[in-house]
Amino acid sequence: MKRICLLILGACAITLAAPRTLADPATTNTIKWEGSAAAGLTLTRGNSHTLLATASIVDDGKWQQNELTLGADGAYGKSSIDNTTSETAETLHAFGQYNRLFTERFYGYARIDGLHDGIAAIDYRLTLAPGAGYYFIKRKTTDLSAEAGPGFIVEKLGRSQKDYVTLRFAESFHHELSDRARIWETAELLPQVDKFENYIFNFELGIEADLRQKKDFTLRAFFDDSYDNRPAAGRLKNDAKIVTAIAYKF
Repeated sequence: MKRICLLILGACAITLAAPRTLADPATTNTIKWEGSAAAGLTLTRGNSHTLLATASIVDDGKWQQNELTLGADGAYGKSSIDNTTSETAETLHAFGQYNRLFTERFYGYARIDGLHDGIAAIDYRLTLAPGAGYYFIKRKTTDLSAEAGPGFIVEKLGRSQKDYVTLRFAESFHHELSDRARIWETAELLPQVDKFENYIFNFELGIEADLRQKKDFTLRAFFDDSYDNRPAAGRLKNDAKIVTAIAYKF
């Protein structure tokens, strides 16, 4: 299943290599792409030696009544104290989502997520989720949408391998605070259909500001939280991180 994550990553790379266009996506079949790549690095030296590196890439394509988003992110960390080195982060996540607009606000979607988290003993988790969504707010500076539908998860936690049917409820909010600053927030709940006590909850809250008038480089900071009510044996239910990074928009 790690290969699935890599395949999604490859799809992202192919998309980023596609020609960018300034054509109006509402009136042509030409896709208009808007993407960003970000990287962050934290180092400490002294009594302890630590390293935490993060990277992410997201690309959005729009044409006529279609929306396509591809993205990938990862984190790697390690610490060394008294000549003892241990990993503190090892994650790889990739996703793709296609939306088909039936009206200006109502749409159907299909989504795929792939996750590997070595510290949480998630060897792989593949999530497939079709459904329907609605834009409650859809303006140039603000959008708020909600999604709901069924889902299917295949995963290996520690030595346990299983698959099950879920529901998926998600919400997404973006708002431009000014011409050079913006915030975003996303939430996702995935409860198992026949065992509601087995659920996954993902949440992210972030802020971003342009570093130059050209708006090509930005500084972003975000809080990311993932809660698995039934984690792998010997692991905690909650994983949270705060990340700051420099991003480039293309």
